[in-house]
Amino acid sequence: MLDIEDHDGVTVVRLRHGKVNALDLELVRAVTAAVREVESGRALVITGAGSAFSAGVDLRRLAGGGPEYAREFLPALSGMFLAIFDHPGPALAAVNGHAIAGGCVMAAACDVRVMAAGTIGLTEVSVGVPFPPAALEIMRHAAGPALGELVLTAAPLDAAAARSAGLIHAVEAPEALLDSVIARARAMLRLPAEVFAFTKRQLQRPARERIAAAGADVDAVQATWESLPTREAVTAYLDALRRR
Repeated sequence: MLDIEDHDGVTVVRLRHGKVNALDLELVRAVTAAVREVESGRALVITGAGSAFSAGVDLRRLAGGGPEYAREFLPALSGMFLAIFDHPGPALAAVNGHAIAGGCVMAAACDVRVMAAGTIGLTEVSVGVPFPPAALEIMRHAAGPALGELVLTAAPLDAAAARSAGLIHAVEAPEALLDSVIARARAMLRLPAEVFAFTKRQLQRPARERIAAAGADVDAVQATWESLPTREAVTAYLDALRRR
């Protein structure tokens, strides 16, 4: 499910779960646990195996699991995003392939994002599910003015377009991606750790304040994800994908 590698002060967490590293309850919990175990003085790099960084939430599990699954899954999903966002040291995404919906948010929770292949974007609205507040605010922190278009068009971007929009910071050749990101992580580790962590918290403060104030939205989103109309919308979306 995960490969965890030590690269001299840099912990690489590689998703290896099915064909596209789809986010189900087990993977989300595994990533959260792995990220929380990374010491504050180390850098964190998240990447994927195969052709995808992560294609986002496992919609088949969501549609088939009923309200009980959504009741467990959605808080766990938000918890994973926040675990990455909370890492006090450098956190970097080596986006090796498609990073869609929840996969895009995972990358956005990192301080630096470098992309080599595939597309990246937010497809939640087209699927028919609302954003968990933590996910939306992490995306607002990462994407700034580009967020509205990303969310409301639901159109994935290739690496060049994502770089132009500011969603990623650099484009790298696939064969050089991981080494390049690890080198960036080591360079960031040379910065004073306590000052780095404090400054990171300062930059994240608006996002954190909005997340903390989103109690009513959290409840509303949770209820929507658990509802029968949402499961029907997700099923219809999957059926439409199969017909393409």
